[in-house]
Amino acid sequence: MPQVVVRSWVPVEPALAFAVSQTQGEVRLRWDPFIRHQRLVDADRPAKGVRTVTRTRLGLGMVSEYASYRPPTSVGMTMLRGPWYFERFGAGWRFAPEDRDGVPGTAASWKYSYTVRPAWLRPVAEPIGQWLLGREIRARIAAFSAACQDDAVLAAARADLAA
Repeated sequence: MPQVVVRSWVPVEPALAFAVSQTQGEVRLRWDPFIRHQRLVDADRPAKGVRTVTRTRLGLGMVSEYASYRPPTSVGMTMLRGPWYFERFGAGWRFAPEDRDGVPGTAASWKYSYTVRPAWLRPVAEPIGQWLLGREIRARIAAFSAACQDDAVLAAARADLAA
């Protein structure tokens, strides 16, 4: 199964970085360039087994489910329904403490895994998917990194941590 992985470092502790990555509503739309609309299904907070409905800025829709939810270290999602060309799609985000030049922070690693359908199209479609998904995930983690320095996003993430 092809994978696209990107890494970034942010100058906040892992719990706060994790909380930023899991913001919802208008706060999420403030920083995440991938999402036009996202809502949790029958839940107020993310958790293992919770489903989400997402509409991307490109108009594509996906229903996914939290396969894992382990604050402050990792979260994983799997697609239940989505674009016709994905047989399978999953995402995983990991957060680990890492100091840089004496500054405490977090190493964030985001990964997409996917399988294209139909199978006969994979030799052509998977390299295109690597390029497209790579571009998208790099933009997303760059936006996440900026969000980890945005006072409004940080305030919302801190409020989520306190709740």
